[in-house]
Amino acid sequence: MSDVSAVKAALKSQVIETPSWGYGNSGTRFKVFAQPGVPRDPFEKLADAAQVNTYTGVAPKVSLHIPWDRVEDYTALTRRAEELGLRIGAINSNVFQDDDFKLGSVTHPDPKVRRKAVDHLLECVDIMDATGSPDLKLWFSDGTNYPGQDDIAGRQDRLAEALAEVYERLGDDQRMLLEYKLFEPAFYATDVPDWGTAYAHCLKLGPKAKVVVDTGHHAPGTNIEFIVAFLLREGKLGAFDFNSRFYADDDLMAGAADPFQLFRIMHEVAVNGGLEPETDVNFMLDQCHNIEAKIPAVIRSVTNVQEATAKALLIDASALAAAQRSGDVLAANGVLMDAFNTDVRPLLAEVREELGLARDPFAAYLASGNQERIASERVGGEQAGWGA
Repeated sequence: MSDVSAVKAALKSQVIETPSWGYGNSGTRFKVFAQPGVPRDPFEKLADAAQVNTYTGVAPKVSLHIPWDRVEDYTALTRRAEELGLRIGAINSNVFQDDDFKLGSVTHPDPKVRRKAVDHLLECVDIMDATGSPDLKLWFSDGTNYPGQDDIAGRQDRLAEALAEVYERLGDDQRMLLEYKLFEPAFYATDVPDWGTAYAHCLKLGPKAKVVVDTGHHAPGTNIEFIVAFLLREGKLGAFDFNSRFYADDDLMAGAADPFQLFRIMHEVAVNGGLEPETDVNFMLDQCHNIEAKIPAVIRSVTNVQEATAKALLIDASALAAAQRSGDVLAANGVLMDAFNTDVRPLLAEVREELGLARDPFAAYLASGNQERIASERVGGEQAGWGA
């Protein structure tokens, strides 16, 4: 897509969903570092998400995580989101922070524990009904640490049974998004370790079940853009969890470690129709900000995704196709590199200006004084954080 007006239109219609947990305190298994001004409840998380949307113009959706974002009145939470110009995005389940789930949740050998896990997933569907959320996002830490600990195929049977029950509970306009992860916390065999496992389960479940690609959940050297292209071709790519990684599931700001990889992914998204509304791919951030300020870091992540998208849209499709047809390897690669090496920041500044926004959202937010305001106002109470 080399038509600049078409590129601008695509960028203006882009939607990037931000995570409620990205606004809370987070850290490693060694230490969580508290920051001033961190939200104390889901309503304040929405307020922070609204700041990101105010300055970027493309982040009107917020993922919730249950029970971290459990409230007594989801109608009130939804109403508050609407007042802030937001809407509730995916509901993320949590079946990994309960002592009963030490040996697994939906794949646990004990049927009582499996029942407890499935009941939580069904509760999440109830919350979808109450908030208007279209997506249930499932990630399972289930797996084993040692050979012989449990029956590998048997655990897949239990997983399939649980997924089928939850799938049947979904409404006509609701989807199940199944995430995969190579390892951690299970180190010998993870029950949903890769896209093939997730794809196989989703294929069996039906059209409302799709795969989530988390960019940090792969073995080193994995060609993520191939996975993206394949799943788009099959109509089974439901969502992204954008973040960045150096070694494993680091959950750093999107595009921080390898912006070229993010560009390659967005190229496959764009060329295979993934930006079209009817494809219904949900572009989400899934990351924590352990040492940097939360709202500015989310803004930076959103703009990094925008830049990768803009570069992907600027690829000369006809020149690329001609080079590919003729087998001109260097010319084909050169078309991609020309787009990647383009400085798209002026283009995005124009897009924002045309939307009535500041040309530089990061600088505009820092100048707004909001960071200082929330630090002075949010005193007392219990700060939200990873696992709370």
